Amino acid sequence: MERAPLCILVTGDPVPRTRERVGGFASLVRTGLADVWEHGFVEVDAREAGELPSAERFAGVIVTGSASSVTERAPWMLRAEEYLAGAVKDEHPVLGICFGHQLLGQALGGLVERNPRGREMGTVALTIVDDDPLLDRRIEPALAHATHVDSVTRLPSGVRLLATTALDPHAAVRFGERAWGVQFHPEFDEQVIREYVETRAQVLEQEGRDPQAVLAGVTAAEAGRLVLRRFVTHGLRPR
Repeated sequence: MERAPLCILVTGDPVPRTRERVGGFASLVRTGLADVWEHGFVEVDAREAGELPSAERFAGVIVTGSASSVTERAPWMLRAEEYLAGAVKDEHPVLGICFGHQLLGQALGGLVERNPRGREMGTVALTIVDDDPLLDRRIEPALAHATHVDSVTRLPSGVRLLATTALDPHAAVRFGERAWGVQFHPEFDEQVIREYVETRAQVLEQEGRDPQAVLAGVTAAEAGRLVLRRFVTHGLRPR
């Protein structure tokens, strides 16, 4: 039986260099799933859409990152939060990436604020604290590519913390039976995260960071990359 497509709920755009080279976040997600998902995608821009299409139409929903801040409380963000809260309640498969992770956290009763530990950028080490189908403990070190200023500083009640990093105590969370959020970017490869670091080099220097040291630390991040693929292979409902 033919499966329903995946919905990519777009909430922002990559830095210009990345967008010019490979396209938007949806393009990165499609590329990351090219050899494990053959049932198509529907892209919905949450910033422009009025009423969002029912999650029932899709095999799952992947919420992208964004340079926007959940703390802005823009009308489109509030609509997206209401939509995601309903999807989680109805146990539709959802994966929130970075900003998408934060939207889920806020929508379900948590709190998003500027990360008190500062900007997290580059290839970072995950500490896996709970077993989950989306994370592979066999991969050591468990690395992921991250770039964010805000964080989910207070988790909603009843969720499971899955992984932390040095700068984010809520790096991966299971929000519901079939709902996950990751503060990192499983759709990024080394070139994309380098483009982010180079784009933000001046800001990093102003914050007391050494962009060259961050760039030198960029390496393959298999544990992070697999989260996107495992959402499709382990997180969706059976056929």
